[in-house]
Amino acid sequence: MATVTTKKLMTAEEFYKWANHPDNRHKYCELERGEIVEMSRPGRRHGLVCANVVGILRNFVIQRKKGYICSNDTGVVVERDPDTVRGPDVMLFEDATRLEEVDEKYGEKPPLLAVEVLSPNDTSGNVTQRVKEQKRFGTLLIWVIDPDARNVTVYQPGKEEKAVAESEELTGEDVLPDLRVRVAEFFMLPGQ
Repeated sequence: MATVTTKKLMTAEEFYKWANHPDNRHKYCELERGEIVEMSRPGRRHGLVCANVVGILRNFVIQRKKGYICSNDTGVVVERDPDTVRGPDVMLFEDATRLEEVDEKYGEKPPLLAVEVLSPNDTSGNVTQRVKEQKRFGTLLIWVIDPDARNVTVYQPGKEEKAVAESEELTGEDVLPDLRVRVAEFFMLPGQ
């Protein structure tokens, strides 16, 4: 009789400890259904677009005096058993009013808005999977920003996806109805 050996899958809690161990801090990884997946570091243009998104959304939450922004691929547990920890580029939350209320480790509450900025190595299958995970997780609004096409694809559970061009205005839909931004602002340098 043959024995089947299975690899032990990692939990989100184990992954947090692993990812923050000094030997692993230089690695750029996510946890996908219990297995560590190494990712490549994005380039400078990707970082610029992410920083622009953070700045715009930060100004938005300051004006509203409500919500907060997480960036730098902050981990959230989007699935359990087996666990998946994803790090969208930028997220907007409204689940805390003080720093002490914000999860120190990976959170399990979905953001209102998750933003992914495409990198050259992203595949359409990979992006589709991430969008589906965010929808199942309970994220109400997802923006996928394409720096090459200079547009944003908007996803919401139960609605058709829609592309918003660089020349158009992007809104927070019914999730953040007072949020309005020209898509072109995501791709601008100061002084443009």
